[in-house]
Amino acid sequence: MSSNTVQPVPAAQPVPTTHSVPTTQRGKAKENRRQALLSAAASLFALNGFNRVSLEDLGAAAGVSGPAVYRHFPGKQAVLADLLVTVSQELLDGGRQVVDTAPDPLAALRRLVEFQVDFALGKPDVIRVQDRDFSNLSEQDQSAVRTLQRSYVEVWVDILARVHPGTDAAELRMRAHATFGLINSTPHSVRSHGRRLAAGAARPLLERMALAALMVDSAPAP
Repeated sequence: MSSNTVQPVPAAQPVPTTHSVPTTQRGKAKENRRQALLSAAASLFALNGFNRVSLEDLGAAAGVSGPAVYRHFPGKQAVLADLLVTVSQELLDGGRQVVDTAPDPLAALRRLVEFQVDFALGKPDVIRVQDRDFSNLSEQDQSAVRTLQRSYVEVWVDILARVHPGTDAAELRMRAHATFGLINSTPHSVRSHGRRLAAGAARPLLERMALAALMVDSAPAP
């Protein structure tokens, strides 16, 4: 997810499961408040940094009191963990679904690019939070996020191996990481220069550039 290279972990760690879909009105209302808190956290953490945002700030942005946040999360670090673990799980699940429904490897690669561009343009705050505040997670939560993101990278590598048969896996991973860097860094680099490119204009350009990077021929052996 991050524009930085995803760091590998020595062994798989237990990964928190995604939240079940509530079925009662009370459950739905509670889940809506949790989502509102996560949305507020993404915006405030991206704007101010994790260490400069309080639970009272999160509650106010989500329309609840600071103490009410504890009904959903045991603390601010848990909010950050839920935000990054949840989005990493969503990326992995979404990437797998893209591949499973594509008619052929090239179509799967194109759809993965579209999927990643949708994520980058739709959730630039989450990308910035991970880039800047990942170290504020506990070691266990860092391992959980890395495990999910490493699995997501392998979804791309598996498809790239079918598009570029015989290519070394290390090169395919480099292509995937370079593509993530291209896609994920662009929304913030555009916005940081004072003028935000409309998604309708940015999307096709990003998709073409990313696909070109993924499809370029390997360098000949010396």
